[in-house]
Amino acid sequence: MNLDLLLQTYLDPVIGFLAASAVASGVLVALWPYIAGDSLARRMRLVTDEAERIRVRERARLQAGSKVSLRPEPKKFFKDIVDRFGLAKQTSDGGMRRRLRMAGFRGEGPMMAFLALRLLVPLGLFALAALYVFLLADLQQPFALKWGLCVAAGCAGYYGPTIYIKNLIDKRQQAMRRAWPDALDLLLICVESGMSIEGALRKVAAEIGSQSVELAEELSLTTAEMSYLADRRQAFENLSERTGVESIRQAVTTLVQAEKHGTSLGQSLRVLAQESRDTRMSLAEKKAAALPPMLTVPMIIFFLPVLFGVILGPAGIQVLGLM
Repeated sequence: MNLDLLLQTYLDPVIGFLAASAVASGVLVALWPYIAGDSLARRMRLVTDEAERIRVRERARLQAGSKVSLRPEPKKFFKDIVDRFGLAKQTSDGGMRRRLRMAGFRGEGPMMAFLALRLLVPLGLFALAALYVFLLADLQQPFALKWGLCVAAGCAGYYGPTIYIKNLIDKRQQAMRRAWPDALDLLLICVESGMSIEGALRKVAAEIGSQSVELAEELSLTTAEMSYLADRRQAFENLSERTGVESIRQAVTTLVQAEKHGTSLGQSLRVLAQESRDTRMSLAEKKAAALPPMLTVPMIIFFLPVLFGVILGPAGIQVLGLM
């Protein structure tokens, strides 16, 4: 009798919570297409606008003989912070600019924002940690430990923007790496059908967007650069630098050699497409082979107790009932 009362007391709230969670999840899944929005259309529109701005800038430069800056100006708040604390000299760091471009941020605006946030975030976290440790929380700990917690919060704030940029780079590279073999197949079909390399890249950028928005964005920018740069080799090298993906770098080398020596582009693209597919398959097989050892600990922690409970639970209930 006590067991039934205990189960009724604790089981009914759990069942109610699970039912409410299931209903909330169903509503969220049904409304997700309306909440998420169309990210692909928005980003492709931004790429198209940037390509048009590049064309306008070059026409204005050729006609007026003066440079026209079409990059968005940095926000005044971030720019004032960078100028006030003497961080402007760090904008000449080529490695930092390259990492920001690989993360999808271009121009002076993201550079200024990154430098300002790398200064503001540590100070803000340090101040919040000090306010909590010394005023709000009644911590009966030595002063050195409290000070160390504040310093640790400040260090986390300093390295936070860098870690965020690194995570963005990894996600973009992974998305482009997965979609690149299919993009090479489409590029090969377009080239062998008689299209120029500019038209082929434009067509591939329009088609590959449903699979990888990042790759479509980079290919669209490459097409825009090829329309105004005097040397198409520079546009290909910029694509390799912006992505940082090894398979794209190999394809860029092939395109540059074909452009320089006049070799057959179709055969080279066919070999690269096959190698990219093989590389993608080998990476998938490697992850699949590493999956069983990774599942060992979760199975021991989560699956085995539940299994023992299912097996031994009825017997335990019968024993308690007899007692």
